Amino acid sequence: MAEYDLHHHGDREVGPGLVDLAVNVRLPRPPAWLRRELVSAVDSLAAYPSAAEATLAVAARHGRPPEEVLVTAGAAEAFTLLASALRPRRAVVVHPQFTEPEAALRAAGCDVSRVLLSEEDGFVLDPALVPSDAALVFVGNPTNPTSVLHPASVLRSLARPGRLLVVDEAFLDAVPGEVESLASGFPGVVVLRSLTKTWGLAGLRAGYVLGPADVVERLRAVQVPWSVSTLAGVATVACCRPSALEEAEKLAVAAEADREYLASGLGRLGVPVLGDPRGPFVLIRVPDGASVRVRLREAGYAVRRGDTFPGLGPDHLRLAVRDRAVTDGFLTALRKIL
Repeated sequence: MAEYDLHHHGDREVGPGLVDLAVNVRLPRPPAWLRRELVSAVDSLAAYPSAAEATLAVAARHGRPPEEVLVTAGAAEAFTLLASALRPRRAVVVHPQFTEPEAALRAAGCDVSRVLLSEEDGFVLDPALVPSDAALVFVGNPTNPTSVLHPASVLRSLARPGRLLVVDEAFLDAVPGEVESLASGFPGVVVLRSLTKTWGLAGLRAGYVLGPADVVERLRAVQVPWSVSTLAGVATVACCRPSALEEAEKLAVAAEADREYLASGLGRLGVPVLGDPRGPFVLIRVPDGASVRVRLREAGYAVRRGDTFPGLGPDHLRLAVRDRAVTDGFLTALRKIL
């Protein structure tokens, strides 16, 4: 298989003075109500953390038993836990997608194969492409970086006895109505969720796993003690409340409108958006993309290079969705460059 820098992420693109279109965290800071809760919890930091309350909050939010929930230090911790706890005989990662799952599997010594979705087909997932003997299958929904949302029915068709399907739904709460989610539960399926994207918490690391109780117990057995900090637990409880879910839905609707505004502007520049984007980011391909990325940086805009994602190349760029004022400035800079 071709070699890619699987540990390259959008935060490595940003820098002082740059407008950040490279990182998919939607808010520049947590909302005021969440900051207040985090600050109020600082006085309790002398005690060892417990994820018990956060576990109950996640269980109630998704209608799952607590034994089917594992709170984690961000969704990324779950990749390492799955790889180290399960060590599947053959794992398959559906690409292009977030590269940390493959990196974690390789670090654990697992045999990993790639299924590469086609740009010509809009990165649509064909279940027939997944080898029948795959014991563990990773897929993102909506997928980073393509922003494609796979139908739940297609994902469910990948589940079968002797196989664990892992669906990374880190951006699903940025899709209005959270359509196509498998978080409510399906046999043989593990769902990963992140709180960092919607709520501006990348520096806090807050996420969770939803899955069969026996799988969750195996993950818990290899989780580092107290890996979920007190503040991450507080944030998890707060972000699972009905008022927070209502706010997240409003943010998702706004992000959808902002994405359509960005896509329309790109289209006017003759830069089509690839696939059918549903998340808070889009994937484009431009001639001499590596040079365009550098020139955008010189113009004050950081965008995510695409050539570290298996299946993509240097002409691919991922753009985070921002508000219309930022988008207008970016489109003006891109027009001059093109």
